[in-house]
Amino acid sequence: MKVIGAGFGRTGTASLRAALETLGLGPCYHMHVVIDEPFRVGHWFDIGEGRPPDWDEVFAGFRSTVDWPAAAYWRELAAHYPDAKVVLTVRDPERWYESADATIFARERARQGRRPLRHRVLQRLAERRSPGVALYPRMHKAIISDGVFGGRAGDRAHAIEVFRRHTEEVKAAIPPGRLLVYEVREGWEPLCAFLGVPVPDEPFPRVNDREEFRRGRSRRLLRLILGRRSGVHAAS
Repeated sequence: MKVIGAGFGRTGTASLRAALETLGLGPCYHMHVVIDEPFRVGHWFDIGEGRPPDWDEVFAGFRSTVDWPAAAYWRELAAHYPDAKVVLTVRDPERWYESADATIFARERARQGRRPLRHRVLQRLAERRSPGVALYPRMHKAIISDGVFGGRAGDRAHAIEVFRRHTEEVKAAIPPGRLLVYEVREGWEPLCAFLGVPVPDEPFPRVNDREEFRRGRSRRLLRLILGRRSGVHAAS
């Protein structure tokens, strides 16, 4: 493990993942990996339930990790991989909440209501093919909804305070030489300088806007049903 991403989801983690893989620090573990390969849900469900993790098993084959669920365990990962550098992705807290509420939190709310028939059919078919799909909501709730936000992700003021406190805790715990506090809009230069690698001769990746997030779930379920892997991860 070379790089540990400590930033919350919706702070540019998908762009950072693509950037790290471009820099030769992939494959990079991301929530998309868990969704695309549902057998991994069981790892995180056990961790969320308090069972001792085997981090080397969880991250076997990966050289970096960003986004939840791993970001919820940044302290443990920083201790387990003492030579890994830590990147804390940040953004304006108000804009972060607007983005998270329109995507991650909205999806969590949708699970509690009656979803469209098409989605329910896709979900059921995917669960039959990959049992981990059915376990995913419980894992997400244990680690993120309850574990990170104390069951109050819908409380804007509370969630923003959690976000701010998380930023300060990471900055206080990780020595400056090991930590990069980073906004993906800064591009290649600070990231490459921190990691000690050359700046690529290509634009910094910009991926996973809100509309892509909303469309992505159905596409992933369909890929699972058809037995296909994500193109991004398969390429890594």
